[in-house]
Amino acid sequence: MAPEIHMPEPLCLIGSTEGHLVTNQEALKILSAITQPVVVVAIVGLYRTGKSYLMNKLAGKEKGFSVGSTVQSHTKGIWMWCVPHPQKPDHTLVLLDTEGLGDVEKDDKKNDTQIFALAILLSSTFVYNTMNKIDQGAIDLLHNVTELTDLLRTRNSSDSNQTEGEGPADMSFFPDLVWTLRDFFLDLQANGHAITSDEYLENSLKLKQGSDERTQTFNLPRLCIQKFFPVKKCFVFDAPALGSKLSQLPTLSNEELNSDFVQDLSEFCSHIFTQSKTKTLPGGIQVNGPRLESLVLTYVDAINSGALPSIENTVVTLARRENSAAVQKAIGHYDQLMSEKVQLPTETLQELLDLHRTCEREAIEIFRKHSFKDEGEFFQKELESLLSAKQDEICKKNADASAALCSTLLGSIFKPLEQEVAQEFYHKPGGHKLFLQRMEQLKANYRQQPGKGTQAEEVLQTYLNAKETVSRTILQTDQVLTDKEIQSKAEQERAEAARLEAQRLEAIRIQEEQRKAEMERQHQEQLRQIALEKARVAQEQQWILKQRAQRDLTAEEKTIK
Repeated sequence: MAPEIHMPEPLCLIGSTEGHLVTNQEALKILSAITQPVVVVAIVGLYRTGKSYLMNKLAGKEKGFSVGSTVQSHTKGIWMWCVPHPQKPDHTLVLLDTEGLGDVEKDDKKNDTQIFALAILLSSTFVYNTMNKIDQGAIDLLHNVTELTDLLRTRNSSDSNQTEGEGPADMSFFPDLVWTLRDFFLDLQANGHAITSDEYLENSLKLKQGSDERTQTFNLPRLCIQKFFPVKKCFVFDAPALGSKLSQLPTLSNEELNSDFVQDLSEFCSHIFTQSKTKTLPGGIQVNGPRLESLVLTYVDAINSGALPSIENTVVTLARRENSAAVQKAIGHYDQLMSEKVQLPTETLQELLDLHRTCEREAIEIFRKHSFKDEGEFFQKELESLLSAKQDEICKKNADASAALCSTLLGSIFKPLEQEVAQEFYHKPGGHKLFLQRMEQLKANYRQQPGKGTQAEEVLQTYLNAKETVSRTILQTDQVLTDKEIQSKAEQERAEAARLEAQRLEAIRIQEEQRKAEMERQHQEQLRQIALEKARVAQEQQWILKQRAQRDLTAEEKTIK
């Protein structure tokens, strides 16, 4: 349910400054906040005829619209009071009290016509308040409608075949007419029979037969009233009080008022509450607060410019304003949804596009809900174009957010490598291989990090491309240092081989010397053994000789003996 409008007192809706109509922004702001359909009741009539009193009663208040007790007009311009509708739930009753017509103290009589026209254009029920009876003066005053024929037209160029005397193309736009007769003193009779107040009104508007100028002058205002107001109702009011009490009317209780007047007032209010229709535009489009606001601005602008706005053009203008606002509302809804649902960067582009399509559908629904008469889907196509641009924009933002995040992440992950490169850690034989191994390790670490978004690989590739020069430098350094290392190693190997060969030859020399020494030792040993053997043999021979000599001596001695 829409929130109830709190408007404790009326506000001026349309005033006049130096001959130009001026709208009140505070009042328009109130209208713009009313999302409910509106029932608009406007009252017009001569000044000092009790219009404001009736409107206060419709508002259910004793005070509100200014009620004067002097001969001066109190209400200036058009005043507005928005109240909850007492009989129609979810509707707002908009009461428009107008400046009295025919004020002798007012210099600009054109203002009367403008107020009169605006009351008709803005209302769904138009209350025409006059005194005493329906006479030619009252009808002539209402004949202002005939001066507004162009202003009230709905036909376009294709209606040029419409014949004189035919009514406007879409009468649903025009308000119902409620004619109120104040201080009515006549008997409701015709041809000796009692008639109703409605019959009295119809009799007063009957056309005369004839085609002479006088008859045409008589019929013209009646014809206009009948055609512009096909739905009519008449209320007659007895005088509310007598004498001096009339000047105190706003303060009088029902018990102090004429009982017939109280009854008349009750029937009037009941009819307004139960029979007044919702304000609509041609095609049956219901008017809410913002649409009524647009109507006010459109009509005031047109009248101030000296133009007579056709209803057709007014609806086109209103549709343009409302559809433009609907586009902005839809875009605002889309922006809000995207801000709530999207956390940049998204992991994939498809994830972002899915979210966009969801929000886009809701935005289009919002537009369709708040738009009307979008001929050729002009504004919906504009919305779709804007949403397409929004998609491109959010995709770019997503890519930028991903790129920024990935750049930061790369800087963090590859920082140790950057430091090692700066310290020429890889400027050594085999350094390029170590560099590539380190790169692969860090790339794997980077790719394992979640939430990088759509630009993860592109940013990585850009970084790697930027490191190609570093890689080539390390490779070249590696190759130079490796070649030197190979050369040095070859020289070392040759020196080692020479050393080993020298060692081998030295070992052979030593072994040969050892062999020769051994052979010499063995030879000396043999010589020694031979010498020993010779000495032993000689010693043995000597012993033998000695033994033989001993034996010979013994034998000789024995012989001697």
